[in-house]
Amino acid sequence: MQLNLFTWLLSLLPIAAMLLLMLRFKWGGMRAGAAAWLLAVFCALTFFGANWQLIAFSQIKAILLALDLLLIVTSSLFLYNLANEAGAIKRIADEISKLVADRGLQVLLIAWLLSSFFQGMGGYGVPMAVCAPILVSMGYSPVKSAVMAAMGHNWTVTYGIMAGALIALAGITGVQAQAMAPYVGVLLGLTIIPTGMIISVLSMGWKGTLRRLPAIFAVGGTMALTHHLMGLAGLWTVAVFAAVILGGIVLVLISRLRFFQKDGLQKNKAEPELSNSASEAVLPLDEKKERNFWLLVCPYLILLVLGFATILIKPLKEALGAWKFSLQFPEISTRLGWLVPAGPGKVISVFSNSGALAFYACVLSCLVYWFAGILHKDSLRTVLSRTLHASVDSSLGVLAMIGVAVIMEQSGMTYTLSKGLSEALGKQAYPAVVPATGLLGAILTGANVNSNLLFGRMHFETARLLGLNIPLILAAQSAGASLGSVCAPAKIIVGCTTVGMSGQEGRVLQKLLPLIAIPTGILTITVFIWSLLSSTGAVP
Repeated sequence: MQLNLFTWLLSLLPIAAMLLLMLRFKWGGMRAGAAAWLLAVFCALTFFGANWQLIAFSQIKAILLALDLLLIVTSSLFLYNLANEAGAIKRIADEISKLVADRGLQVLLIAWLLSSFFQGMGGYGVPMAVCAPILVSMGYSPVKSAVMAAMGHNWTVTYGIMAGALIALAGITGVQAQAMAPYVGVLLGLTIIPTGMIISVLSMGWKGTLRRLPAIFAVGGTMALTHHLMGLAGLWTVAVFAAVILGGIVLVLISRLRFFQKDGLQKNKAEPELSNSASEAVLPLDEKKERNFWLLVCPYLILLVLGFATILIKPLKEALGAWKFSLQFPEISTRLGWLVPAGPGKVISVFSNSGALAFYACVLSCLVYWFAGILHKDSLRTVLSRTLHASVDSSLGVLAMIGVAVIMEQSGMTYTLSKGLSEALGKQAYPAVVPATGLLGAILTGANVNSNLLFGRMHFETARLLGLNIPLILAAQSAGASLGSVCAPAKIIVGCTTVGMSGQEGRVLQKLLPLIAIPTGILTITVFIWSLLSSTGAVP
């Protein structure tokens, strides 16, 4: 299709409509996703030359892409409801209060560090599903809890989940991951401290943040340096874990200083938006409070152990990864000449994907709770009922949004959108657009990996033609996608569901987008200046 303003606006229409419906009209993810899906189908068939065969195959591909995510969504909800039924969520909040007395540092420990740790383990909404309910139990509103839990792990996504995003970018472009790692580490490292400050302002206000600024810089600096050094060493799969563990140690040590012992467990008076539904989201401990803490939190311990085991135990990893499933798709072209090559859809590792690991954690957790006398038939039915009720809308919303992304990609709409952005800018301005492109791709597709696959090759070719620093441009793409992935409606659905806000995802997105613009702006300015200096030979 010929690129002009009209075709570019058409390619933007499904995304703009979905965001408008969620932000302005407060539609839920399922309704907004369905409307965007209908628009994408209409535009693809009417203006981009697609046929019904292309639409049908694109949706089969979308289902393959969604299977893992849907299993993670359902398993995360089940783990949450199971732990909530046992009183584990409130107990976690109580134990964190004992570990770190200062309320502001408690929030940083949960929303910044714990959220990042779970992103490294599983991603795809798990950090929000785990951390947002804990923040609600501390008295924060569901909206603010979801925003803080989402915001806290924006810097971890490229190296998280076994560095899948970086590996995908290397595969699609042919550029070695080791060449991109120095740039990825610096770019994302610069966003860590601002992220901590934003969470602190949300939870404690400006005055409370200024008081805790030395702690934020110490913890953020430790995580940024560790994250960067691990990437330089090629240890991408454990970079997030190492950074969060060392950052957590620094935070706990700092909390022991007399300066941070004054507030104790005093509630923050500056908090204007305390939740009236906190008691509804988490069961009271009453008779459960005497139960062993490690027994109560075993669902998440099991998830962590399984995650580490599949990374570190090579025979287990190979055994679980041996069974793979995929479908072969034919070559299809649109009437306007856009070609979708023949090839397999997403290759699913049946027993080793993140969704499968989450499912194993559910089964093992039920067995542990059952034999410990915590779980019985009635409580299991309650957990299953709550999970089923919450997961239906979430799953339909996820399917609709992934369906939109794949239709746009397969019909050439996404390429038209990104091509228009790149051609409107020259060599000097183009690098400043790359992070925003990555961010947009991640919001649309729901993942850093997908955004890299969507735009990686385009950025590679454009950087080559313009004579730009290719590893820097690709790193900027992935870093922008890392930030944008936490705003993906498909992930926000997960966090909203676990704090009783199903169908209200637009409220969270409305507050999250202006906040994520801050680290994105830092990233954009850095890439722009770095690219200028690189072009002159002043820096590598």
